[in-house]
Amino acid sequence: MLNGIILQISQSTGSIADSAATASTTVPTLPTPSQSISLWEMAEKGGPILIPIAILSIAALYIFFERYFTIKKNSKIDMNFMNQIRDYVHNGNIDAAKALCKNTNTPVARMIEKGLMRLGKPVKEIEGAIENVAKLEIYKMENNMNVLGTISGIAPMFGFLGTIFGVIKIFYQIALQNSLEINAISGGLYVKMISSAAGLLVGMIAYACYHYLVYMIDRVINKMEINAVQFIDLLEEPVKG
Repeated sequence: MLNGIILQISQSTGSIADSAATASTTVPTLPTPSQSISLWEMAEKGGPILIPIAILSIAALYIFFERYFTIKKNSKIDMNFMNQIRDYVHNGNIDAAKALCKNTNTPVARMIEKGLMRLGKPVKEIEGAIENVAKLEIYKMENNMNVLGTISGIAPMFGFLGTIFGVIKIFYQIALQNSLEINAISGGLYVKMISSAAGLLVGMIAYACYHYLVYMIDRVINKMEINAVQFIDLLEEPVKG
């Protein structure tokens, strides 16, 4: 009896092993997740909609760096500039003060120069002249900033447009083939979502660059206002000689 039980156990174990071997041969092998794709290959699969997105990215970077160096140059103000202007005005040497402003290529210097040219007129008129120069300088610093802001909004739209075109193409192919294959749908969506990712990336970078430039301009405006107030206060001080 014991031999019969052992024989049944060995037969059951053999049948289980045979079933496992059969199942292992029928189950398809899944692709390894270690497969990777390069950025260039991903860009190629994104479709022609990536061309305008790439153009927008180049334009955004060009505008950012061009404005960055321009604003950074305008933000450099010599701490002794107003001290020298004060000494010249107190000593009555207005020509030397004007020459210093002409040799200093900053918005503050151009503002002070305009104020010096209005000496002898009412303070309100001098303030108005300085304010007009300040508005012109701010306009120069903000040149092409609206383009950068537009890129931050329109680049994601191009990305979504590429995805919509891809979905339309997928369902058109399904209608022609009269079959629904999940591999074709998922593969097509994967390819077309690349355009959305690219558009969002360009939009976020342009948005961040735009607001960083706005922050730099605000700092320059603050310096301009401080120096303008100091100059107006200087005019109310007694002049020597």
